Amino acid sequence: MDHVGINVEDLEAAKEFFLDLGLTVQWEADLGGELVERVIKLKNVRDRAVMLQTPDGRGVIELVKFYSPIDEKGIQPSFANTLGIRHVAFLVDDVEWVVAKLKTKGVELFGEIVNYENIYKDCFVRGPEGIIVELAEKINS
Repeated sequence: MDHVGINVEDLEAAKEFFLDLGLTVQWEADLGGELVERVIKLKNVRDRAVMLQTPDGRGVIELVKFYSPIDEKGIQPSFANTLGIRHVAFLVDDVEWVVAKLKTKGVELFGEIVNYENIYKDCFVRGPEGIIVELAEKINS
């Protein structure tokens, strides 16, 4: 897999959320024009995209803010059991530390941090615009 794309309304808040998770900006650019329109089958496309890479270099998140055309429905709240792509997961070194850091910035913890079968300390958080992220810390037994 090359990357996961997430459309957002507030590009800066979403970018900051993923920077707080340790990702780094690969590139950021304004996009639009005929080639983009042909690929995504929308007219009058004008957007800004940011590609963020995970610390291990294996994963990339693409954040896209569409200036036109816009999604008139706005952000739709979702839950862990909502059908479709629902979350992205990251391995972290210290899940409690990451959650504490994110909470100071208003990120919501779904439930609690749990020991999942002595394999992971695991939890779900909801970031800006309802983005759901799973955080997992490997337990060394």
